[in-house]
Amino acid sequence: MDAQTRERGPSAEKPRQPERAPEQNSRPDHMSSPQQETERKRSMRDRLREHWMLATAGACLLLLALVAGGVYWLNIRHYESTDDAFVAARSFAVAAKVGGYVVEVPVTDNQHVNAGDLLARIDERDYKIAVDQASAQVAVAEANISNVQAQIDSQQEQIKEARAQAQQAEAQLKFAEQEAARAQDLVDKGAGTVQRQQQTRSDLDAQQANASRARTAVTAAELGVKTLEAQLKSSKASLEQAQTQLDQAKLNLQYTRITAAQSGRVVKLSGAVGTFVAPAQSVMMLVPDEVWITANYKETQLTDMRPGQPVEIRIDAYPGRKLTGHVASVQPGSGTAFSLLPAENATGNFVKVVQRVPVKIVVDNWPDDVPVGPGMSVVPWTRVR
Repeated sequence: MDAQTRERGPSAEKPRQPERAPEQNSRPDHMSSPQQETERKRSMRDRLREHWMLATAGACLLLLALVAGGVYWLNIRHYESTDDAFVAARSFAVAAKVGGYVVEVPVTDNQHVNAGDLLARIDERDYKIAVDQASAQVAVAEANISNVQAQIDSQQEQIKEARAQAQQAEAQLKFAEQEAARAQDLVDKGAGTVQRQQQTRSDLDAQQANASRARTAVTAAELGVKTLEAQLKSSKASLEQAQTQLDQAKLNLQYTRITAAQSGRVVKLSGAVGTFVAPAQSVMMLVPDEVWITANYKETQLTDMRPGQPVEIRIDAYPGRKLTGHVASVQPGSGTAFSLLPAENATGNFVKVVQRVPVKIVVDNWPDDVPVGPGMSVVPWTRVR
């Protein structure tokens, strides 16, 4: 050992390790040699032979998935679906027709009611008084009619009496004329006196005046009947007016009972005992039992859609429930065409957008055990082919 080796120390005596070829470490997998590729394939086959049960099960599952996917695709292409669909109903406000204080509200929120059930009651005392007043006016009008009718009957008797007097006066006038003619004839023949002739002439004038007065009495009596008949018509008109007021008062009394116009559920109840409500003021909302689905399909989905086609419906709130129904009608126009501010496309900057068309879907049988109301989201599947 020379001096240079002794200066380096024991570590210098260790043999140098050969360096690895850079090509073997830096070569990627896809640049492996054919021998390594063959070994990898042989290793894969060995693993499959070793786990042949798992490999068989995986192949069966893959085949089953392919078959299920094919069946699903062949079946689903006959359906059109949309998630832009909601439950709809013609809900309306229940309002009072007369004003007053609420004294009874026998319903509560979300309660189901039938047609004719009492929803609220307004204090009816003022309206009962109005009915009594109208009834009194009707009685007064009926009494006036009876009074005028009695006067007409009395006037008819007076007419009969005046006509009898007129007939008597006519008879006396005729006799006076005959007497005057005989007296004049006797005077002309020289057998009668002038005094007798003057007397008969005076009687004739008196009878003529008496007959004229009798005829005037008949005319006056007949005119009196016409006057009374006019009063009778006026009294009957007053009776009709009073009867109309009575009917209106009775209606107002009935309006103090607010009843359900149709069966449904009470929502948004605002009326309470002791509150004052004005006419046409809403006290609650009513959602009728008749509800349907409004599905806003794209216009490109309506090619084969027709009324009567079956529909499968799933409600988002109840994912496990599936309902059946059918297409009732398709709106003749897009939804935006009937909106408050329809789109104006006659502009220079126009972008074509696929429009949505509302389709009305009627459910065959709504479930009774789950609450379904307007605005709830559903997903309909309509079979169009």
